[in-house]
Amino acid sequence: MKPKKNSKFDLSKNSSLYFSIGFCLMLFISWRAIEWKSYEKSNFDYQILNVNTDEEEEVPITDLKTPPPPPPPPAVVSQTIEVVEDEVDVVETVIKSTETNQNEEIVENVLVKKEFEEIDVPFAIIDDAPLFPGCERVQKSEQKKCFQEQIQKHINRNFRYPEIAQEMGIQGRVFVIFVISTDGSITNIQTRGPDKNLEKEAARIIEKLPKMIPGKQRGRPVRVPFSIPIVFKLQ
Repeated sequence: MKPKKNSKFDLSKNSSLYFSIGFCLMLFISWRAIEWKSYEKSNFDYQILNVNTDEEEEVPITDLKTPPPPPPPPAVVSQTIEVVEDEVDVVETVIKSTETNQNEEIVENVLVKKEFEEIDVPFAIIDDAPLFPGCERVQKSEQKKCFQEQIQKHINRNFRYPEIAQEMGIQGRVFVIFVISTDGSITNIQTRGPDKNLEKEAARIIEKLPKMIPGKQRGRPVRVPFSIPIVFKLQ
C-alpha cells in the first residue's frame, strides 16, 4: 500500500523562494561581518579647561636704576709759557678814501668791442646776394639771376655721369645744399639722392666752384646757404 502525499505539505513547491531568502540573508550577514569595525579604548581622559576661572598673576614692577656714567677725566692744562720778543717791524697799510668831491672829474676809458655772431641768411631774402665772378658788372636787380645762371653753366661744364651708375641703370635727382661763407669760399656741402655714386659726383661738381664774392646783410658779410638740384638721367 503506497503512502499518500498531501499537496498542502509539499516542501519542494517553494524551494526556490526559500533558497533566495536564505541566500540574501547570508549575503547580508557576510557584508555586516566585513564592515564591522572595533576601536580600542583610550587610556587618556580629556577634560575641559576653564580659562576664565584662572586667576591673573600679578607681575611686580621693578625699578631698574641705571648707574650714572663715570665723570670725564680732568683736562690737563699746560703750564708752559712761550716768550716771543717783539722785534718784528709791522708795516702799516694806508687805506685811501674813496669819497669824491663835486669838483673832481671822473674819467673812465671804456673800450667797446663789437662782436658779431655769424648767422645764416637765406639767399631769397638777403640784401646783397653773393656774386659769381663776373656777375658784379650787371645791375643789382639781375645779380641773383646771373648767379643762378652761372651756377647752372658750371654744373653743365663739369658734369660727368658715373660709370657704375650707368651700368646699374641708376638715375634720379640729387639735392645739393652748400654754404657761401663770409670770405666767399664754399663750405658745408651736403647731398641727398637715390645713390651714393650720384651723391659723390654732385659733391665733386660743387667743390669745383670758384671763390664767390660774399653776400652782405646790412652792410656786413654773412653766411648764405644755397640749394640746387642736379638731375642724373640716362638717355
